[in-house]
Amino acid sequence: MSWSRPLLFSLLVCFGDFISAQIKYSIPEEVKVGTIIGNVAKDLGLEVSTLTNRRFRIVHGAHDERFEVNPNNGVLYVHKNLDREEMCDKDGACLKDLKIVVENPLEIHYVTVEITDANDHVPTFVEKEKVIEIAENTFPGARFQLPGALDPDIGVNSVQRYKLSQNDHFNLEIRDREDDKIPFLVLQRQLDREQKTTHSLILTAIDGGTPPKSSNLNLTINVLDINDNRPTFSKEVYSVTLQENVALDTFVIKVNATDLDEGTNGDVEYSFGGDINSKVLDLFSLDRHTGKIIVKGHIDYETADVFKLNVQASDRGQPPMTTDCRVIIKIQDVNDNRPEIEVTSISSMVPENAKHGTVVSLISITDRDSGLNGKVKCSLSGDVPFELKPSFKENMYSLVTKETLDRETVSHYDISITATDYGEPPLSAFKTLSIQVSDVNDNIPEFSHSPLELYLTENNAPGESIFSVSAVDKDLNDNAAVSYRITRGGGGHNDMVSFLNINPENGQITALKGFDFETVKTFQFQVVATDSGTPSLSSNVTVNVFILDQNDNAPVILYPVSSNGSAEGVEEIPRNVNAPHLVTKVRAYDADIGYNGWLLFSLQEVTEHSLFALDRYTGQIRTLRSFTETDEAEQKLVILVKDNGNVSLSATATVIVKVVEPKEAFAASDVKSATNDDEETNVTFYLMITLASVSALFLISIIVLIAMQCSKSTDYTSKYLQETNYDGTLCHSIQYRSGEKRYMLVGPRMSIGSTIVPGSHANTLVLPDRRRTSTEVRAWKQCNTYS
Repeated sequence: MSWSRPLLFSLLVCFGDFISAQIKYSIPEEVKVGTIIGNVAKDLGLEVSTLTNRRFRIVHGAHDERFEVNPNNGVLYVHKNLDREEMCDKDGACLKDLKIVVENPLEIHYVTVEITDANDHVPTFVEKEKVIEIAENTFPGARFQLPGALDPDIGVNSVQRYKLSQNDHFNLEIRDREDDKIPFLVLQRQLDREQKTTHSLILTAIDGGTPPKSSNLNLTINVLDINDNRPTFSKEVYSVTLQENVALDTFVIKVNATDLDEGTNGDVEYSFGGDINSKVLDLFSLDRHTGKIIVKGHIDYETADVFKLNVQASDRGQPPMTTDCRVIIKIQDVNDNRPEIEVTSISSMVPENAKHGTVVSLISITDRDSGLNGKVKCSLSGDVPFELKPSFKENMYSLVTKETLDRETVSHYDISITATDYGEPPLSAFKTLSIQVSDVNDNIPEFSHSPLELYLTENNAPGESIFSVSAVDKDLNDNAAVSYRITRGGGGHNDMVSFLNINPENGQITALKGFDFETVKTFQFQVVATDSGTPSLSSNVTVNVFILDQNDNAPVILYPVSSNGSAEGVEEIPRNVNAPHLVTKVRAYDADIGYNGWLLFSLQEVTEHSLFALDRYTGQIRTLRSFTETDEAEQKLVILVKDNGNVSLSATATVIVKVVEPKEAFAASDVKSATNDDEETNVTFYLMITLASVSALFLISIIVLIAMQCSKSTDYTSKYLQETNYDGTLCHSIQYRSGEKRYMLVGPRMSIGSTIVPGSHANTLVLPDRRRTSTEVRAWKQCNTYS
């Protein structure tokens, strides 16, 4: 059963990135726990099916959990017993403010619950019996104040009327003093002590509840002999203002009453009225002889802001006569309470890509003081990317982002909140709020260098690692977990990429085959690094691969070559030729370059050492002297052709020289001319094809190197050749400048044409410095032809 309905649905406010609304309910006190107050979700227009996912809840204060909401249906119900007299002061409406939060999107609704008074208290008298002494000569119309009944209830549920039991001498008169009803006993008929010395009456206090509740006070009237003047106060009501927290024994006020009688009938004594609250007796004391009221206990404005005391003056006559007055003590507030900061965190983690104005926490400030002492200003300490935005409700703030967050720069903030009131002197409270910035995937993986260069010696073992790449991502966890893959580069030889494999986890690159320098000298590919964020980010780097030559090709004899393919030949010369006569020229080719392809000729075996000489560079065989009659007619020469690699490779050719008489030589020359012409034609054809192929390969290499030189720094060194001494035949080379030095990349078939400068290494020669205005790349080809 719902006890209430919304009384006020008055305010909807858009504030920052969240929506606020205010609604008011009313419910009586002392209802059963679980009683439904109202359906907040329905009254606010919220979709009931989304309440659980949106974390529909009440944000409780430090000590108040009397209300709860059901996140399944949006019902607000009583969680603990409601006692209005315990929860609120007697005066004014009893209102409790609740903060209801709904997330995704964030909505904050303020619900005010008014606890209405129920008639759950019976009026009570402080004393069970009151004895009043009245002189027998008291005139009719005399009034005697009676103690009032106390009822914690308010409004109609408080004491509304008094009733006096039936009698012949007295009736009841009620006076209204502010919010209180004061009963007075009025004498109607003069008393006669000789007829009746004691009168017993019953005073009944009745509240206005339904049904009404009541309590009784027994009145005993003792009839005394004459004391015909009663004390009279100078004021009927005394009023004074007193600051809270005053010291003990502080003077408050003095009441004064006079009695016209003489002697003991005129001596006045003071006392508090019988209906005074026992708590007041703990705070104030009254001097019975002087009428001075002084402070006896701790005065706290926040506990009570006004005290109403009944003071009675009585003479010492027989019978004593009394009178009364009201003392009103108003308590003045002082700034003795520090503000209290209550933080409701929406989330302890804030993503670094949070928009400006994103709500992080709700800040509620309370100060128990009143006026300026209870007015508070709130601020943040330090230079932080957050700010406080005030709400439409006083002393309510939202902590929101004001700048862009970057977790990689600052990942944690300790925000100090300061709340200061406007009292004199001002009091402050401090609270530190810890905020963690969560990571989002906003950084791409980064390589340390771009592009990368790989110098790889040919004939590498398949399956072995040849290179490793690494990229760093500044993000965290999955956002920083990098995987690698290979894509084709923009240059030629993209088919080479298919023979590469990369470990996606560590970037280790392995070759699935061995590379051959004579087939491909350079190629490039791209490695893409991708993180595991959502969405993922990636970057790439170009890897330029340079294949380094090895001496893996033995020299090939081009001439002499017999009909069966062996490196053998027969040369006939006349006996009468003069030295130095050119017998023949051994021709050979090596597919390697540089020193690995630089060929030297030597005589490994010869019939007569003094007869023939071999040019070590050109392979020409010439006679050293004229033939004699003693020289054999057939001479055998075995020529060794070897390259200049670290581990040199070689081949041999055999030349048989037949010495004939001049006439036989002329005849033989006619017979062999046709054959020699055919053989020379074939050899020339093969040489042209070989030279054209080599030239084409080096032309492509020159173009690639020039393109790379234009697109990157020239500060790199080719690593070719491994000997420091150099001479030979240059067939082609590449010259380029890097820094202060000039380098030459040499190819096969070298001729002596350059001076070797110390510092040359591998296949790269350092040439004597010839100044240029800028880095240059120059390709040229020089071939020496020997007959």
